[in-house]
Amino acid sequence: MLSSDQKLNHKGLSATSIQVAAMRDAVFAAWERDVRAQIDGAKHILHPTLLNTLPIFYDNIAEALTPNYPRDEATSSNNVAATHGDERARMTAYEPEQIVHEYQLFRDAFSRIADEQGVTLSRAEWGIVNSSIDSAVRESIRQFTAMHDSFRNKLAASLSHDMRNPLSVVVSSAHLLTIGASADRTPAIAKRILDNSQRLGRMIEELLDALSLGRGEKLPLQLSKFDALELAANVCENTSVSDTSTCSVIGRPVVGYWCENSLRRALENLVVNAIKYGDGKGVQIKIGETHGRMLMSVHNTGNPISPEHYGQIFEYLWRDGSAKDKRGWGLGLPFVKSVAESHGGSVTVDSSIETGTTIMIDIPVDCRPFVDQP
Repeated sequence: MLSSDQKLNHKGLSATSIQVAAMRDAVFAAWERDVRAQIDGAKHILHPTLLNTLPIFYDNIAEALTPNYPRDEATSSNNVAATHGDERARMTAYEPEQIVHEYQLFRDAFSRIADEQGVTLSRAEWGIVNSSIDSAVRESIRQFTAMHDSFRNKLAASLSHDMRNPLSVVVSSAHLLTIGASADRTPAIAKRILDNSQRLGRMIEELLDALSLGRGEKLPLQLSKFDALELAANVCENTSVSDTSTCSVIGRPVVGYWCENSLRRALENLVVNAIKYGDGKGVQIKIGETHGRMLMSVHNTGNPISPEHYGQIFEYLWRDGSAKDKRGWGLGLPFVKSVAESHGGSVTVDSSIETGTTIMIDIPVDCRPFVDQP
């Protein structure tokens, strides 16, 4: 299974769900032919980029067809469809109508292959398939258009809020010096000015980094050939040494061309966050491959991420205003997102109380065509 909740097999799925899951490769073969033939600009898009998160979306549909499965439709409790729109904005010259056309062709291919393979869906099951596709269209288009919005609002909020305190300390301390602070207090006041000025300097550097990420600039990557499963095992082992939580790795070897250092840091961030925000019952890394794309996911159980925060947790400097909620993600998840996008891929989140939280890096197995190497 390639579903976004890291379901490992077909256990617990209905017969219809299993039949639909088995159709996946045939559906995408037909869909890809149609897309390349009918959509302007799609003909020369590389295969991994063309499919991006759609195979995950497909298996989410298969899950939703099982009665009482904790997923009403393919877009429930995840941002896979939004990530499709995000990646289309970053990786193609598409316009919104081309995304809509892709989903229309997806619906046609699904129906055609189901007929050819004798897979019969009830009226209610077709309702789930259609509502999943309709929801995916809306979410993809919404995110596609959002990618054209500027980073100004977030930057302005950071400038007005985060920089206010150190600037206030600098001004008040300088005022004390101008009115004649005692000699014994002067060194301490000067140190406060120095410390908070340096803090402001670091904030400005971070905001410049944020502007770069907001413009979609890519991280510098040094690509090499290695096995993602070995990398995951190494990260899991090192994390387990410093934390009592259990970390495990499943999947199979996937050898490809990536930046080992940045991918390691991204995976470490995901594992540390999963341990920190999980319920202490362990973290699981899964490595898989489909259609030339490597899927690296980290799963934990515990309180889910609210759907309205799916996009926010990957934003630079985002903090939840709730004092009881510990999800002040800082720089970790924005870095993960930047690593995935710099490799020509995406990062998705699937989170619910029933299935736990899974964050997945979805990138091409061979990133060389998508990366400007020094």
